[in-house]
Amino acid sequence: MHSLFVTGRLLSRAILNGIQNFSTATDPNLQRKAEPYLVSAVCGFSKDKKIQRLVRGQFGDDAYFMAKYKSAEVMGVADGVGGWRAYGIDPGEFSLHLMKTCERLVRLGRFTPTNPSELLANSYHELLHHKKAILGSSTACVVLLNRENSTLYTANIGDSGYMVVRRGKVVRRSEEQQHYFNTPFQLSLPPPSYRAGVLSDRPDSASTDNFLVEDGDVILVATDGVFDNLPQNIILNELIKCQGERCASRLQMVANSIAWMARSLSFDETFVSPFAERAFANGINTIGGKPDDITVILATVAI
Repeated sequence: MHSLFVTGRLLSRAILNGIQNFSTATDPNLQRKAEPYLVSAVCGFSKDKKIQRLVRGQFGDDAYFMAKYKSAEVMGVADGVGGWRAYGIDPGEFSLHLMKTCERLVRLGRFTPTNPSELLANSYHELLHHKKAILGSSTACVVLLNRENSTLYTANIGDSGYMVVRRGKVVRRSEEQQHYFNTPFQLSLPPPSYRAGVLSDRPDSASTDNFLVEDGDVILVATDGVFDNLPQNIILNELIKCQGERCASRLQMVANSIAWMARSLSFDETFVSPFAERAFANGINTIGGKPDDITVILATVAI
């Protein structure tokens, strides 16, 4: 009799638990919403055609990073201002350190998962107080996916930028920040003797945005070497190929294609590039691509 009683209790409990679990699974208010995540790839080239030393996170004077912390995924690119080379300063040092500092702050959780502009500012301020001065200037673009609220937050200073494609259309694209033609906003740390005559924008001048992401969205983050040499329709045609892509290898092939096309057209002296069109609009009669470093980070949103 006792064993029958115990068996009955266990059976009742199992049925009750099953009912509770079924209720949890079917009640939309009790279900945990699936969080989005990014599938990503990166590719780039230095404008110098000679074989150079490979450095992780750097292509020529360009730099990039990708990092995760809990429910946040962050990506960024920076483009060192090449003019510093004439003064004996390596333009790639500033951009590389800026991105590496962003990466470290993310991995340590020392950032706000809704504010990439603050992350960029904190990275810049660390460089300002570095024991050994990291001299130079750089544009930068940082995008942050907050997986908890399915929102992409962006911060862009200068002419690096991002583009988001959804169902075959460009739904978001950053706008260049320019003081005047071919002179973008930039974060700077010049030598003391040059500070009076060097452009230096504050991190809080970065253009910011945020919007909800959807499954299948394609996110491109790139330096101006891409946007100056590839018309939007060419970029769009490539991004459409990887909508909803969850295979990193296939995504890598599209990233490679975008970077290679940008590099090839940058040396094409007969191509009417976006840069040439803007030059003409500013009274400069020129044609051809703009030789530059190329950095492409490509990601798709998966839910």
